[in-house]
Amino acid sequence: MPHSSPSARTTTRRPRRRLGAGPAALTTAPGGTGGRDPGSGSGTGSGWGFGSGRARIRRVVHALRQPGPWRRGRVPAALAVLLGLLLLLHAHLTDRGGLGSLVESFLPWFGLFVPLLLLWALWRRSASAVVALLLPAVVWFSLFGGLLGDKSRPGGDLTVAEHNVGDANPDPAGTARDLAASGADLLALVELTERARGSYEKELARAYPYHTVQGTVGLWSKLPLTEVRPVDTAMDAGPLGATKPAEVKLAYNRALRATVTTDRGPLAVYVAHLGSVRLMPRGGFWTDSRDRNARALGEALAAERSARVVLLGDLNGTTDDRALASITSRLRSAQAEAGDGFGFTWPAAFPVARIDQILVRGVRPTRSWVLPATGSDHLPVAARVGW
Repeated sequence: MPHSSPSARTTTRRPRRRLGAGPAALTTAPGGTGGRDPGSGSGTGSGWGFGSGRARIRRVVHALRQPGPWRRGRVPAALAVLLGLLLLLHAHLTDRGGLGSLVESFLPWFGLFVPLLLLWALWRRSASAVVALLLPAVVWFSLFGGLLGDKSRPGGDLTVAEHNVGDANPDPAGTARDLAASGADLLALVELTERARGSYEKELARAYPYHTVQGTVGLWSKLPLTEVRPVDTAMDAGPLGATKPAEVKLAYNRALRATVTTDRGPLAVYVAHLGSVRLMPRGGFWTDSRDRNARALGEALAAERSARVVLLGDLNGTTDDRALASITSRLRSAQAEAGDGFGFTWPAAFPVARIDQILVRGVRPTRSWVLPATGSDHLPVAARVGW
């Protein structure tokens, strides 16, 4: 067999397919994308594919749906507005069940809700709630801001004091000595009991040569007293009250009026203890006797002819309470004009309200303060007044 030469030998080669011309086009190259066009939108790789575009759109939509600082904190914003309206319009609040009197008795304490709501607003990063809090803050400061500073000034002609000594006071003699040490020229005591009356009269006799007791209220004075009489504050309600003799009514009388002779002229002094209030489970804030007494005392003050008047007493209500309007519309608060702070007097262990009052007309308070605690559940109050 003849041998073919190397030059005559032929090599057969398979034709090379072009990329993408057939099934071989789907062959995945190392590090490739499976032969798919990254820009075709069907892959998940980087670049400007539709997959990454949809993710960006979702992120933008999610961000837009998030509430901004003006949309967050709707609840604290609403509560701030309601608080401001309550402070601003408290006089229009219904007094059914004594609700109006109850709110007004503790009205200054509603200011504590302002910092609490502010903390809530800051936690929620709510601009709307912060702005809404301006309403209660401004109203509160307009009502009570003037009480925060010391308004006392030098001068004055008389020092007057008042104390609900408490019918359960375990140490009336010690209370009397403490009150005498205050140096008051006029000292009004309310809630006197027959059992303790002798102790007060004995301990106060040296400092106060003049005094009168009318029922459960008394006035001790370093200056002469004239025109002393009980004041009818309608303690007896109903038709049977008019049938009781005067000596029976005097036993539980709770107000008096006297004229004090001073170097500057006569001074009409009232001492009063208005009816108690009760928080009843069914009836709400019960104030019937207090309100009735306040109206009667207001009528007596309206009929008073003296130009200079001082009222000392436990009124069982604050000067913000609408029930005392017949009194506070005719007399001014010594604490509001010449005090330092709110001057809370009750309860003595942790005072939350000023229900023991020194109210004046025709004289100028120069100082008002609260005396140290005694054996009573009330704190005594004092003021310096001048002509």
